[in-house]
Amino acid sequence: IFTVRARDADFNQNARVSYILEDSSVNGVPVSSLVSVSADSGVIHAVRSFDYEQIKDLQFRVKAQDGGSPPLSSNVSVKITIQDQNDNAPQVLYPVQSGASVVAEIVPRSADVGYLVTKVVAVDVDSGQNAWLSYKLQKATDRALFEVGSQNGEIRTVRQVTDKDAVKQRLTVVVEDNGRPSRSATVNVNVAVADSFPEVLSEFTDFPHDKEYNDNLTFYLVLALAVVSFLFIVSIIAILSVKCYRWRREQMFYKSGANLPVIPYYPPLYADVGGTGTLQHVYNYEVCRTTDSRKTDLKYERPCSESIISLDSSGTQTLTHAQKQRLNFDDCDDQVRNIFFFILTFTCLCHEVRNYI
Repeated sequence: IFTVRARDADFNQNARVSYILEDSSVNGVPVSSLVSVSADSGVIHAVRSFDYEQIKDLQFRVKAQDGGSPPLSSNVSVKITIQDQNDNAPQVLYPVQSGASVVAEIVPRSADVGYLVTKVVAVDVDSGQNAWLSYKLQKATDRALFEVGSQNGEIRTVRQVTDKDAVKQRLTVVVEDNGRPSRSATVNVNVAVADSFPEVLSEFTDFPHDKEYNDNLTFYLVLALAVVSFLFIVSIIAILSVKCYRWRREQMFYKSGANLPVIPYYPPLYADVGGTGTLQHVYNYEVCRTTDSRKTDLKYERPCSESIISLDSSGTQTLTHAQKQRLNFDDCDDQVRNIFFFILTFTCLCHEVRNYI
Protein backbone atom coordinates (compact mmCIF):
# COMPACT_ATOMS: atom_id res chain seq x y z
CA ILE A 1 0.00 0.00 0.00
CA PHE A 2 2.60 2.50 1.10
CA THR A 3 6.17 2.78 2.36
CA VAL A 4 7.26 4.74 5.44
CA ARG A 5 10.88 5.96 5.35
CA ALA A 6 12.90 7.50 8.17
CA ARG A 7 16.58 8.47 8.55
CA ASP A 8 18.86 8.97 11.52
CA ALA A 9 21.94 11.28 11.55
CA ASP A 10 23.82 9.05 13.98
CA PHE A 11 26.35 6.38 13.01
CA ASN A 12 26.32 2.57 12.93
CA GLN A 13 23.96 0.98 15.44
CA ASN A 14 22.56 4.30 16.59
CA ALA A 15 21.46 5.03 13.00
CA ARG A 16 19.79 1.66 12.38
CA VAL A 17 16.01 2.35 12.10
CA SER A 18 13.22 -0.20 12.64
CA TYR A 19 9.47 0.36 12.01
CA ILE A 20 6.73 -0.64 14.46
CA LEU A 21 2.93 -0.55 14.00
CA GLU A 22 1.31 0.99 17.07
CA ASP A 23 -1.69 -0.75 18.56
CA SER A 24 -5.09 0.78 17.69
CA SER A 25 -8.49 -0.27 16.37
CA VAL A 26 -10.71 0.64 13.42
CA ASN A 27 -14.47 0.20 13.94
CA GLY A 28 -13.72 -2.19 16.79
CA VAL A 29 -11.29 -4.24 14.70
CA PRO A 30 -7.55 -4.32 15.63
CA VAL A 31 -5.51 -2.48 13.03
CA SER A 32 -2.97 -5.32 13.04
CA SER A 33 -5.64 -7.57 11.43
CA LEU A 34 -5.98 -5.10 8.54
CA VAL A 35 -2.42 -3.97 7.74
CA SER A 36 1.16 -4.87 8.64
CA VAL A 37 4.46 -2.92 8.55
CA SER A 38 7.83 -4.41 7.64
CA ALA A 39 10.25 -3.73 10.49
CA ASP A 40 13.27 -3.27 8.18
CA SER A 41 11.85 -1.56 5.09
CA GLY A 42 8.73 0.20 6.43
CA VAL A 43 6.55 -1.23 3.66
CA ILE A 44 2.83 -1.32 4.62
CA HIS A 45 0.98 -4.42 3.36
CA ALA A 46 -2.71 -5.23 3.43
CA VAL A 47 -3.41 -8.28 5.58
CA ARG A 48 -6.79 -8.86 3.94
CA SER A 49 -8.95 -7.34 1.22
CA PHE A 50 -11.03 -4.31 2.19
CA ASP A 51 -14.75 -3.80 1.64
CA TYR A 52 -15.91 -0.25 1.04
CA GLU A 53 -19.35 -1.04 2.45
CA GLN A 54 -17.71 -1.98 5.79
CA ILE A 55 -14.67 0.31 6.07
CA LYS A 56 -14.40 3.45 3.99
CA ASP A 57 -11.07 4.62 5.47
CA LEU A 58 -8.66 3.70 8.26
CA GLN A 59 -6.03 5.66 10.15
CA PHE A 60 -3.11 4.35 12.23
CA ARG A 61 0.34 5.35 13.49
CA VAL A 62 3.76 3.92 12.59
CA LYS A 63 6.74 4.42 14.92
CA ALA A 64 10.35 4.60 13.64
CA GLN A 65 12.90 3.66 16.31
CA ASP A 66 16.73 3.58 16.18
CA GLY A 67 19.04 0.97 17.71
CA GLY A 68 20.73 3.22 20.26
CA SER A 69 20.70 2.84 24.01
CA PRO A 70 18.44 4.26 25.10
CA PRO A 71 16.52 4.08 21.78
CA LEU A 72 15.07 7.21 20.27
CA SER A 73 11.88 7.18 18.19
CA SER A 74 9.48 9.24 16.16
CA ASN A 75 6.02 8.42 14.75
CA VAL A 76 3.84 9.35 11.81
CA SER A 77 0.08 9.06 11.10
CA VAL A 78 -0.99 7.14 8.03
CA LYS A 79 -4.49 7.42 6.56
CA ILE A 80 -5.73 4.98 3.94
CA THR A 81 -8.87 5.71 1.92
CA ILE A 82 -10.75 2.73 0.48
CA GLN A 83 -12.17 3.11 -3.00
CA ASP A 84 -15.50 1.59 -3.94
CA GLN A 85 -15.63 -1.38 -6.26
CA ASN A 86 -18.69 -2.66 -8.08
CA ASP A 87 -18.92 -5.89 -6.13
CA ASN A 88 -22.65 -5.85 -5.30
CA ALA A 89 -25.54 -6.54 -7.64
CA PRO A 90 -28.79 -4.53 -7.43
CA GLN A 91 -31.43 -5.76 -5.01
CA VAL A 92 -35.11 -5.65 -6.00
CA LEU A 93 -37.37 -4.50 -3.16
CA TYR A 94 -40.67 -4.50 -5.07
CA PRO A 95 -42.38 -6.51 -6.37
CA VAL A 96 -41.37 -9.15 -3.85
CA GLN A 97 -40.28 -12.40 -5.43
CA SER A 98 -41.62 -15.30 -3.39
CA GLY A 99 -42.15 -18.91 -4.39
CA ALA A 100 -45.08 -19.29 -1.96
CA SER A 101 -47.40 -16.75 -3.61
CA VAL A 102 -47.96 -14.88 -6.86
CA VAL A 103 -48.55 -11.13 -6.80
CA ALA A 104 -50.42 -9.73 -9.78
CA GLU A 105 -51.08 -6.11 -10.66
CA ILE A 106 -54.61 -5.50 -12.01
CA VAL A 107 -55.07 -3.29 -15.05
CA PRO A 108 -58.67 -2.45 -16.07
CA ARG A 109 -59.62 -2.87 -19.70
CA SER A 110 -60.65 0.77 -19.76
CA ALA A 111 -57.06 1.93 -19.00
CA ASP A 112 -55.79 4.74 -21.24
CA VAL A 113 -52.37 5.24 -22.74
CA GLY A 114 -49.75 5.94 -20.05
CA TYR A 115 -51.68 4.12 -17.28
CA LEU A 116 -49.32 3.45 -14.33
CA VAL A 117 -49.37 -0.30 -13.71
CA THR A 118 -46.69 -0.56 -11.01
CA LYS A 119 -43.15 0.51 -10.20
CA VAL A 120 -40.07 -1.64 -9.82
CA VAL A 121 -38.06 -0.52 -6.79
CA ALA A 122 -34.40 -1.57 -6.48
CA VAL A 123 -31.31 -0.43 -4.58
CA ASP A 124 -27.56 -0.95 -4.84
CA VAL A 125 -25.35 -0.85 -1.76
CA ASP A 126 -22.40 0.36 -3.81
CA SER A 127 -21.66 4.08 -4.08
CA GLY A 128 -21.13 6.60 -6.84
CA GLN A 129 -21.80 5.53 -10.36
CA ASN A 130 -21.73 1.91 -9.26
CA ALA A 131 -25.09 2.57 -7.57
CA TRP A 132 -26.74 4.27 -10.56
CA LEU A 133 -29.52 1.96 -11.75
CA SER A 134 -31.27 1.62 -15.08
CA TYR A 135 -34.37 -0.43 -15.95
CA LYS A 136 -35.11 -2.31 -19.15
CA LEU A 137 -37.96 -4.53 -20.30
CA GLN A 138 -36.39 -7.82 -21.30
CA LYS A 139 -39.42 -10.02 -22.09
CA ALA A 140 -43.17 -9.52 -22.16
CA THR A 141 -46.26 -11.40 -23.21
CA ASP A 142 -47.20 -8.39 -25.34
CA ARG A 143 -44.28 -5.99 -25.80
CA ALA A 144 -46.53 -3.51 -27.60
CA LEU A 145 -48.70 -3.05 -24.50
CA PHE A 146 -46.22 -2.07 -21.76
CA GLU A 147 -43.01 -0.11 -21.33
CA VAL A 148 -40.60 0.49 -18.44
CA GLY A 149 -39.04 3.84 -17.52
CA SER A 150 -35.27 3.51 -17.84
CA GLN A 151 -34.55 5.74 -14.83
CA ASN A 152 -37.50 5.34 -12.46
CA GLY A 153 -38.64 1.75 -13.14
CA GLU A 154 -42.30 2.74 -13.75
CA ILE A 155 -44.31 0.29 -15.86
CA ARG A 156 -46.95 2.04 -17.97
CA THR A 157 -49.25 1.14 -20.85
CA VAL A 158 -48.14 2.13 -24.32
CA ARG A 159 -51.52 1.86 -26.03
CA GLN A 160 -55.19 1.51 -25.19
CA VAL A 161 -56.14 -1.79 -23.60
CA THR A 162 -58.66 -3.77 -25.67
CA ASP A 163 -60.88 -6.79 -25.05
CA LYS A 164 -58.60 -8.90 -27.23
CA ASP A 165 -55.66 -8.58 -24.83
CA ALA A 166 -54.95 -11.65 -22.76
CA VAL A 167 -55.89 -11.54 -19.09
CA LYS A 168 -52.61 -13.02 -17.92
CA GLN A 169 -49.57 -10.88 -18.80
CA ARG A 170 -46.01 -11.59 -17.63
CA LEU A 171 -43.17 -9.06 -17.78
CA THR A 172 -39.46 -9.58 -17.10
CA VAL A 173 -37.58 -6.43 -16.08
CA VAL A 174 -33.78 -6.20 -15.88
CA VAL A 175 -32.23 -3.82 -13.32
CA GLU A 176 -28.62 -2.91 -14.17
CA ASP A 177 -26.07 -0.69 -12.40
CA ASN A 178 -23.53 1.64 -14.00
CA GLY A 179 -20.38 -0.10 -12.77
CA ARG A 180 -17.56 -1.51 -14.86
CA PRO A 181 -18.25 -4.33 -15.32
CA SER A 182 -21.92 -3.83 -14.62
CA ARG A 183 -24.06 -6.10 -12.47
CA SER A 184 -27.75 -6.77 -12.91
CA ALA A 185 -30.82 -8.42 -11.41
CA THR A 186 -34.09 -9.57 -12.95
CA VAL A 187 -37.64 -9.43 -11.62
CA ASN A 188 -40.87 -10.95 -12.94
CA VAL A 189 -44.02 -8.83 -12.85
CA ASN A 190 -47.44 -10.49 -13.23
CA VAL A 191 -50.16 -8.27 -14.68
CA ALA A 192 -53.85 -9.17 -14.91
CA VAL A 193 -55.89 -7.32 -17.53
CA ALA A 194 -59.41 -7.62 -16.12
CA ASP A 195 -62.30 -5.57 -14.77
CA SER A 196 -63.37 -7.96 -11.98
CA PHE A 197 -61.58 -9.90 -9.31
CA PRO A 198 -63.22 -13.29 -10.09
CA GLU A 199 -61.87 -13.08 -13.61
CA VAL A 200 -58.39 -12.64 -12.18
CA LEU A 201 -58.77 -15.65 -9.89
CA SER A 202 -59.80 -17.87 -12.78
CA GLU A 203 -56.47 -17.17 -14.48
CA PHE A 204 -54.16 -17.25 -11.43
CA THR A 205 -55.34 -20.37 -9.61
CA ASP A 206 -53.04 -23.05 -11.03
CA PHE A 207 -49.92 -22.65 -8.92
CA PRO A 208 -47.23 -25.36 -8.80
CA HIS A 209 -46.53 -24.72 -5.11
CA ASP A 210 -50.14 -25.58 -4.22
CA LYS A 211 -49.83 -28.99 -5.87
CA GLU A 212 -46.54 -29.62 -4.12
CA TYR A 213 -48.04 -28.62 -0.79
CA ASN A 214 -51.03 -30.91 -1.29
CA ASP A 215 -48.76 -33.79 -2.29
CA ASN A 216 -46.71 -33.36 0.87
CA LEU A 217 -49.85 -33.15 3.00
CA THR A 218 -51.29 -36.32 1.44
CA PHE A 219 -48.02 -38.16 1.98
CA TYR A 220 -47.91 -37.29 5.68
CA LEU A 221 -51.57 -38.20 6.17
CA VAL A 222 -51.12 -41.57 4.49
CA LEU A 223 -48.01 -42.18 6.58
CA ALA A 224 -49.91 -41.33 9.76
CA LEU A 225 -52.76 -43.65 8.74
CA ALA A 226 -50.31 -46.48 8.09
CA VAL A 227 -48.67 -46.02 11.49
CA VAL A 228 -52.05 -45.97 13.27
CA SER A 229 -53.15 -49.10 11.40
CA PHE A 230 -49.95 -50.90 12.35
CA LEU A 231 -50.37 -49.95 16.01
CA PHE A 232 -54.01 -51.05 15.88
CA ILE A 233 -53.13 -54.49 14.51
CA VAL A 234 -50.34 -54.94 17.05
CA SER A 235 -52.71 -53.96 19.88
CA ILE A 236 -55.38 -56.42 18.71
CA ILE A 237 -52.84 -59.24 18.50
CA ALA A 238 -51.48 -58.41 21.95
CA ILE A 239 -54.97 -58.28 23.52
CA LEU A 240 -56.04 -61.56 21.95
CA SER A 241 -52.80 -63.24 23.02
CA VAL A 242 -53.21 -62.11 26.63
CA LYS A 243 -56.89 -63.11 26.73
CA CYS A 244 -56.22 -66.54 25.23
CA TYR A 245 -53.38 -67.11 27.68
CA ARG A 246 -55.59 -66.23 30.63
CA TRP A 247 -58.46 -68.36 29.31
CA ARG A 248 -56.19 -71.39 28.93
CA ARG A 249 -54.87 -70.94 32.45
CA GLU A 250 -58.40 -70.76 33.83
CA GLN A 251 -59.41 -73.91 31.93
CA MET A 252 -56.40 -75.77 33.25
CA PHE A 253 -57.18 -74.59 36.77
CA TYR A 254 -60.83 -75.64 36.59
CA LYS A 255 -59.97 -79.09 35.19
CA SER A 256 -57.30 -79.75 37.79
CA GLY A 257 -58.99 -78.39 40.88
CA ALA A 258 -62.67 -77.99 40.17
CA ASN A 259 -63.78 -80.29 43.06
CA LEU A 260 -61.29 -79.13 45.65
CA PRO A 261 -63.02 -77.70 48.74
CA VAL A 262 -62.48 -74.09 49.60
CA ILE A 263 -62.94 -72.20 52.80
CA PRO A 264 -66.63 -71.48 53.30
CA TYR A 265 -67.62 -67.89 52.86
CA TYR A 266 -70.89 -66.42 54.04
CA PRO A 267 -71.91 -63.03 52.72
CA PRO A 268 -72.41 -60.46 55.47
CA LEU A 269 -76.16 -60.22 54.74
CA TYR A 270 -76.77 -63.92 55.35
CA ALA A 271 -77.32 -65.53 58.74
CA ASP A 272 -76.35 -68.98 59.89
CA VAL A 273 -79.41 -71.20 59.82
CA GLY A 274 -77.88 -73.52 62.41
CA GLY A 275 -78.18 -71.01 65.27
CA THR A 276 -81.00 -69.15 66.83
CA GLY A 277 -82.64 -66.05 65.48
CA THR A 278 -84.52 -65.06 62.39
CA LEU A 279 -83.38 -65.04 58.81
CA GLN A 280 -82.51 -61.68 57.28
CA HIS A 281 -83.87 -62.72 53.87
CA VAL A 282 -87.09 -64.46 52.93
CA TYR A 283 -86.72 -68.03 51.76
CA ASN A 284 -89.52 -69.80 49.87
CA TYR A 285 -89.72 -73.56 50.37
CA GLU A 286 -91.60 -75.82 47.97
CA VAL A 287 -92.02 -79.41 49.16
CA CYS A 288 -92.44 -82.05 46.50
CA ARG A 289 -93.28 -85.62 47.55
CA THR A 290 -93.70 -88.74 45.48
CA THR A 291 -95.45 -91.94 46.39
CA ASP A 292 -92.54 -94.14 45.38
CA SER A 293 -89.80 -92.19 46.99
CA ARG A 294 -88.80 -91.56 50.54
CA LYS A 295 -86.75 -88.45 49.72
CA THR A 296 -87.91 -84.92 49.92
CA ASP A 297 -86.66 -82.46 47.33
CA LEU A 298 -86.40 -78.88 48.51
CA LYS A 299 -86.20 -75.96 46.12
CA TYR A 300 -84.78 -72.70 47.43
CA GLU A 301 -85.78 -69.61 45.48
CA ARG A 302 -83.79 -66.47 46.15
CA PRO A 303 -83.75 -63.01 44.63
CA CYS A 304 -82.13 -62.92 41.20
CA SER A 305 -79.69 -60.21 42.26
CA GLU A 306 -77.98 -62.46 44.82
CA SER A 307 -75.14 -64.84 44.07
CA ILE A 308 -75.90 -68.57 44.08
CA ILE A 309 -73.72 -70.55 46.48
CA SER A 310 -73.92 -74.34 46.77
CA LEU A 311 -72.83 -76.04 49.93
CA ASP A 312 -72.25 -79.73 50.09
CA SER A 313 -72.95 -81.93 53.06
CA SER A 314 -69.58 -81.13 54.63
CA GLY A 315 -70.26 -77.41 54.58
CA THR A 316 -67.72 -76.55 51.93
CA GLN A 317 -68.42 -74.20 49.05
CA THR A 318 -68.13 -75.33 45.45
CA LEU A 319 -68.98 -73.81 42.10
CA THR A 320 -71.18 -75.67 39.71
CA HIS A 321 -70.22 -76.28 36.11
CA ALA A 322 -72.93 -73.85 34.90
CA GLN A 323 -71.51 -71.10 37.12
CA LYS A 324 -68.02 -71.70 35.74
CA GLN A 325 -69.34 -71.43 32.20
CA ARG A 326 -71.21 -68.25 33.11
CA LEU A 327 -68.02 -66.64 34.45
CA ASN A 328 -66.17 -67.58 31.29
CA PHE A 329 -68.97 -66.14 29.13
CA ASP A 330 -69.01 -62.89 31.12
CA ASP A 331 -65.25 -62.55 30.66
CA CYS A 332 -65.61 -63.20 26.92
CA ASP A 333 -68.40 -60.61 26.69
CA ASP A 334 -66.10 -58.00 28.23
CA GLN A 335 -63.35 -58.88 25.77
CA VAL A 336 -65.69 -58.69 22.79
CA ARG A 337 -67.08 -55.38 24.03
CA ASN A 338 -63.60 -53.87 24.39
CA ILE A 339 -62.50 -55.06 20.95
CA PHE A 340 -65.72 -53.78 19.37
CA PHE A 341 -65.23 -50.34 20.97
CA PHE A 342 -61.62 -50.20 19.76
CA ILE A 343 -62.62 -51.16 16.19
CA LEU A 344 -65.38 -48.54 16.20
CA THR A 345 -62.98 -45.82 17.33
CA PHE A 346 -60.41 -46.79 14.69
CA THR A 347 -63.09 -46.80 11.95
CA CYS A 348 -64.20 -43.29 12.91
CA LEU A 349 -60.59 -42.09 12.85
CA CYS A 350 -59.98 -43.55 9.38
CA HIS A 351 -63.19 -41.95 8.15
CA GLU A 352 -62.11 -38.51 9.38
CA VAL A 353 -58.63 -38.83 7.83
CA ARG A 354 -60.12 -39.91 4.49
CA ASN A 355 -62.51 -36.94 4.47
CA TYR A 356 -59.63 -34.59 5.27
CA ILE A 357 -57.54 -35.98 2.39
